Order: sequence, then structure tokens, then C-alpha cells
Amino acid sequence: MAELTVHPVTSDRWNDLEQLFGPRGACGGCWCMWWRLSRSEFEKNKGEPNRRALQEIVRSEEEPGLLAYDGGEPIGWVSVAPRESFPALERSRVLALVNDQPVWSVVCFFVAKGYRRKGVSLALLEAAVEFARKKGAEIIEGYPIPPKENESPDPFAYTGLESIFEQTGFEVAVRRGKTERGVWRRHFK
Repeated sequence: MAELTVHPVTSDRWNDLEQLFGPRGACGGCWCMWWRLSRSEFEKNKGEPNRRALQEIVRSEEEPGLLAYDGGEPIGWVSVAPRESFPALERSRVLALVNDQPVWSVVCFFVAKGYRRKGVSLALLEAAVEFARKKGAEIIEGYPIPPKENESPDPFAYTGLESIFEQTGFEVAVRRGKTERGVWRRHFK
């Protein structure tokens, strides 16, 4: 990589996000709306409706995530925002709230095929931590897949790997479910 930089997704970076996600919206028309919608809404909106929904979020100046660049080329994405931005988390027994403290969530990564397994996800997570801290977060959490699930194809590791969360100072707050999926947290104060 020439020079890795990371920037919040704003309206002026929307075209870069579209370029990275491509016509399929990163994976099967998702456009990183999986965590923001009910299952039925998500299924109904796959593809163009999800693209428009994410674009509307960006236009609202919410900054729903960060883009990594190699030089000027967009190569990676991480979705990071206050937990309440992701209603699907509230419907999950495994990823349910740990306690009533306000928290930011890292829910999704997408890295361009030629850049996978080169440290881009780690760089994105480090940037997401700093982004949330600067926005006033006291706690940030993520939901990485456990090591025994690491054999999944790269696109299915979209919530990240436990190893990058551990390297970035996160610790397991709780493990639940058959797979012992963890809610990993990092406290700033």
C-alpha cells in the first residue's frame, strides 16, 4: 500500500463509498443497512433501496462510518455510530445490551478483495476507536466472530475478527449463545 489514510464518510466522499461497494452494495445489496433495518425491511430493500437509504444517512451529515484509502483509492469501510443507530442489535439475544451505559458500536467492515489480510481492518478499527472517542463516546463495542468461525470466507467475517479487537485494546464484556459470540468493549474513561 502506498499510503493508508482513513476519513469519515461525508457527502463529498459518497462516490468513493459507491466505488468501493460496487454495484452489489458490498455484499448482496446490503449497502451496510443490515443492522439499521428490521429483517423484513432489509430483505425488501436489498439493492437500490438500501443504497438510497445509506445515501440519505450520509446526506443528513450523520457520518455513518469511515473509509480507508490507499493513496486516493477507497479500499475499506467500517460502520461506527452510537448503538441506537443499529436497531437490529436490540433484537439479538446474543448481542443484547451489556448494561445501561451509552455505547458506540462497530458493526461492519468491508475491505476490497486485493487488500484483505493486509491490516486494513485493524487500521479501520483503530480509526473507528479514535473517531468515537472524539465524538464523546465513553465506551465502544464490537461483535467480532470467534476464532472457530474464522474459516468463513472473508466477506462473511464482516463484523471483524476477535484478534483485531484484542490488538486494539478491547476486552470481552460478555459471551452468549452456542457460538459464544462476544460483546467486546473498550472504555475511554
